[in-house]
Amino acid sequence: MQIPSRWLVALFCTAVLGLAAAAAARALPYHGAQDRDVLSGEITRQFESHYDRVFPVRTLGTNVWAALQFGLFGEGRPGVVVGDSGWLYTEEEFVTEVGAAAALDRHLASIRQVRQQLAAAGTELLVVLIPAKARLYPEYRGEHQPSSIHRDLYVDARQALLDQQVQVPDLLQALRRCKQQAPVFLRTDTHWTPAGARCAAEAVATAEPYPRGVRQYRTALTGSVDHPGDLLQFLPLSPYFDHLLPPVDRLARASTVEAQAEAEADLFSEASAPPLTLIGTSYSADERWNFAGALRQAGQEDVLNLAASGQGPFAPMRDYLRTLPATPPRLVVWEIPERYLPMRVRAGGTTELAGLSPKP
Repeated sequence: MQIPSRWLVALFCTAVLGLAAAAAARALPYHGAQDRDVLSGEITRQFESHYDRVFPVRTLGTNVWAALQFGLFGEGRPGVVVGDSGWLYTEEEFVTEVGAAAALDRHLASIRQVRQQLAAAGTELLVVLIPAKARLYPEYRGEHQPSSIHRDLYVDARQALLDQQVQVPDLLQALRRCKQQAPVFLRTDTHWTPAGARCAAEAVATAEPYPRGVRQYRTALTGSVDHPGDLLQFLPLSPYFDHLLPPVDRLARASTVEAQAEAEADLFSEASAPPLTLIGTSYSADERWNFAGALRQAGQEDVLNLAASGQGPFAPMRDYLRTLPATPPRLVVWEIPERYLPMRVRAGGTTELAGLSPKP
């Protein structure tokens, strides 16, 4: 039986009045500092802070709206694409920004410029182009389809770089094979799993011009932990609607160390800089994925990891080129997620490779 509309209106009004009464009751005991200037706005800020502590209605309202958006329409806040079976994708792999084609051309030209600058210093470049999660797991995208610039971005960008004499191993095929044995990306996160990072490292270490060494490394799995992915921040359902959230990922902990005999021998040898330098994003910088460790084991050689989180792939390379070491490495491995290639410059210039110039 349907509830008459007048009863729905009455219930809604009662709920609003109840919340207003509760808010007033919580707010009345407030006593602010007496020495504050009214005109400065300090009293208002203090009251807002007190109100948020004693009656967090803002959180409740945010949760209710997010629950309606997610439960009824399968959507989150701008920034996430909600797929099937608890899979989440970053919106950056689906949308096309204004000026994306020009940004793509600039980034491809910048990569060629980096190769030339490194070559002048006697260093080779190998680009680790990471395929989009939406490309590797299209079966969970539901009705969501990437925009035209993303559709063939990996294949087209890789071929363009190869045409510019930039070495780019085919990680798309490698990761497609590896996903048959283990997940290579996390469901609720933008990043790959340790298994995906290991698969990529093995493909990179067998590509030209990667120099293989003779050092022995071993990787140990030290258990697993619950991992709420970074894309869950776009579903503000906690704490009132936690049960609606996709299940968190289970993340294996992996750690790579040099074999004991080799490590002890190095104690008595002259220390030298690793012949390989890794530049990139949080795919390389975050130790939870263990990409640098997997590279060491796959290539049997040490790696200097200069990747940085939260800056995109271009800012860390720009910083590295500004302070090239006196004795440059034999090879620079530059990790670039494909989704960054058509992205325009952000505040602070973190997605563009600007200001390249030879080291003075």
